[in-house]
Amino acid sequence: MPKSGALLAVCFVAGLLAAVVSALFIWSCNRWGITGLLEVKIGQSLNLSALYPKMFFGGLWGLAYFFTVGIPRHRRHWIRKGLWFSWIPSLFALFYLYPNLYNKGLAALDLGMFAPLFIILSNLIWGFFCRILHPPAVGKISVGQSLDSLLSCLDPCSEQSTCC
Repeated sequence: MPKSGALLAVCFVAGLLAAVVSALFIWSCNRWGITGLLEVKIGQSLNLSALYPKMFFGGLWGLAYFFTVGIPRHRRHWIRKGLWFSWIPSLFALFYLYPNLYNKGLAALDLGMFAPLFIILSNLIWGFFCRILHPPAVGKISVGQSLDSLLSCLDPCSEQSTCC
């Protein structure tokens, strides 16, 4: 399989798994009462019938994320690209899904005043984990090395901090 094909598959799976992490974030916010405190009426169930559509669309957004990292010379700043790319699903949800398909008002404001921020935050978590869950070079780096490179990105004093 060519490396771009492998990277495409990895981006899909990373988007799919990142959607699971995002769903766990929403579920835990409901469980801990954070959404009730902010008066946001967004819920997430952890049964498979609720997770499958979220995983599928997370994978599709992961395929779209491939176009930002698919060209070899664009394979830098992966975390930043994941966070910036997460704005596209956020804007799609806020200005198309919630107003037109779910009838929850523009920017989902019928779900609460802080609902747009909550949606953006959950998609930022998706973007962050979409990057974390796939290595920068398919087949050339292990998960341990990927985590080491992530930790070096988070350390502003590191000389190897080139990815952020």
